Amino acid sequence: MRLRSAEDALGAARLAAAEIADVCRRAVAERGQAVIALSGGETPWLMLRELREYELPWNRIYVGQVDERIAPAGDARRNRTKLDEILVRHGPLPAPRLLAMPVEGGDLAAAAVRYQRLLEHYAGTPAQLDLVQLGLGADGHTASLIPGDPVLGVRDRDVALTGEYQGLRRMTLTYPALSRARARLWLVTGAAKHDALRDLLAALGDSPAIKVARDATIAIADSHALVRP
Repeated sequence: MRLRSAEDALGAARLAAAEIADVCRRAVAERGQAVIALSGGETPWLMLRELREYELPWNRIYVGQVDERIAPAGDARRNRTKLDEILVRHGPLPAPRLLAMPVEGGDLAAAAVRYQRLLEHYAGTPAQLDLVQLGLGADGHTASLIPGDPVLGVRDRDVALTGEYQGLRRMTLTYPALSRARARLWLVTGAAKHDALRDLLAALGDSPAIKVARDATIAIADSHALVRP
């Protein structure tokens, strides 16, 4: 795992945007398209605002989701709401290239299967994403791989459902999908993440984040996350 640092969250977001842009360019050059999956959060939204300014072959880039809250369409808690706002409605990504998790129907288990098949359609079977961008919680969770949730044990599916966490269930990519990706990018900012980041970088402990593959991986962190408060 390679580490890059920035002074603040905006600097980290800019570094992450540059890395993602490079991955997308290479993937399009080598395979004709790029298929990536993004996480949500305040710093990732900064990252997306930087990323949308890059001159990229957006009509050959597919943007999927690492995880999503089970909530109605347009709900402010949904990652899709921000992805659509920043990259589609106010950005360069064609709407059909946003591969959103289908969390609005009644049969969520069937929806998870459909999303896995959607990823396989664009990224092969099993799906090998060009990049997954991951966040890190203070409790060591990443994606919606939450401490103590049965989803941590899922190894036979790329997409699964969680129990309730912070008031909502989630749909998430599982360890096989995250670890099979060609590249992983961790974006970690804020003093509250210091201990979790320290453990991630050193591969210490048994938090969910530690179990994601570490090859072809870059961690981008700001000074607040890197220095003990």
